[in-house]
Amino acid sequence: MEKNADIMASKQKIVAVVDIGSTKIVALAGTKTEDGKINILGCAKVASKGIKRGLVLNIEEAIAALNDVITQIEEQFDDEVSEVNVALAGHLIKTVEYKGYRYTSEDGVVTRDDIMELYEEVLNRQSAPGEKIYHVIPQDYIIDGEPGNSNPIGFSAKKIDAVYHLLTAPEQYTTNVETALNKININLNKIIVSHLATAEAVLTEDEKEAGVVLVDIGGGVTKAAIYYEGVLCHCSAIPFGGNVITKDIKEGCSILYRWAEQLKVEYGQAMGNFAEEQKVVTIPGYNGWEPKEISFKSLAYIIQARLEEIIDSFFFQIENSGYLDKLGAGIVLTGGTSKLNNIVQLVKYRTGMDARVGFPVINVGNKQEEFDQPEFFTALGLLKLSINDHENGANTKKGKRKKKEKEKKASGGFFKSQIEKMSQQITMIFDEDDIELN
Repeated sequence: MEKNADIMASKQKIVAVVDIGSTKIVALAGTKTEDGKINILGCAKVASKGIKRGLVLNIEEAIAALNDVITQIEEQFDDEVSEVNVALAGHLIKTVEYKGYRYTSEDGVVTRDDIMELYEEVLNRQSAPGEKIYHVIPQDYIIDGEPGNSNPIGFSAKKIDAVYHLLTAPEQYTTNVETALNKININLNKIIVSHLATAEAVLTEDEKEAGVVLVDIGGGVTKAAIYYEGVLCHCSAIPFGGNVITKDIKEGCSILYRWAEQLKVEYGQAMGNFAEEQKVVTIPGYNGWEPKEISFKSLAYIIQARLEEIIDSFFFQIENSGYLDKLGAGIVLTGGTSKLNNIVQLVKYRTGMDARVGFPVINVGNKQEEFDQPEFFTALGLLKLSINDHENGANTKKGKRKKKEKEKKASGGFFKSQIEKMSQQITMIFDEDDIELN
């Protein structure tokens, strides 16, 4: 990415964010332009290390990956990042309902202080041991028994009841991320649940108002977020995603994991009936093993079987949420797995709901096309939220980090393909360096 000539003038306003996923870590840095667009100053992506299902487990490996990705974005705008916001993507995030009330003053009018005191009461609520409240989301304010008030300030009332949804997760999610960032002298400003960040990137306000469920099929976790009447009403997560599809291909075809991943990405699709039976992929023999052929149809059926399990699992969560009959806008799919051909048709068939694949609705001022891939959506939404929340002159601790030398990686993918039109056969050619067990 090119360096921006106006960076020096806007240095104080640069905001950096990191999306820590199970398969990749994405970092973005940017500012808001005068016309309200987001100007991306730095963008980097590295493979996740020491992370499983969104949780940092191996601190040392995570430190190396975070140092690498942050160093890359720093080089793009020639400055140091001292503080970041992080997207939380663990599978133990849950929604808890909380109700509170208070009586108004003698004037009988709901004031801003009344609302803030209710909010503070929720924040000070005692969580379960090891749990932390990450977000408090107002659902409804009931004025003297009358529900349906989203902004009650100024109403005449004796009593106000409030309904909140709390997004909770293990406190360890924060502790481990903060520990890793501290080792490279980066201050953790805020953790935002990734459901909110991704929704900011791909859902329209009309969809949120009509009722919509965002389903993000990541590598290790599948996340669902339900919006209704413009408010986030429910969050849930399933502890498996695209990686289990790759494992099924590996086992079903008796091939290496990295080859299975490449098969899925390059030639996989979501429905076996739509796959061309006459097309096959040939995996050359190695180390004395015979070559093998895998048909597109067989590959698609392996993928479909596991996808159906994922779809049924998140649909079960939707049914249990109580909002199934309120989702007028249907399902919006995102995550790397959403790029599979015919996945929308399969989701419609299994759920009976309308569905579409997500795309960014955020107005990026520069190089919009570079951020049209699902791997950037969460970070992009997080950057928008962070810029909106950013306070000028925030105190940050700057520290110089020891920048590790980047490992040289072989150019090109794991294999090349050659399509022969006459035989409609695809041959997979692998480098010898790629032949290793995962």
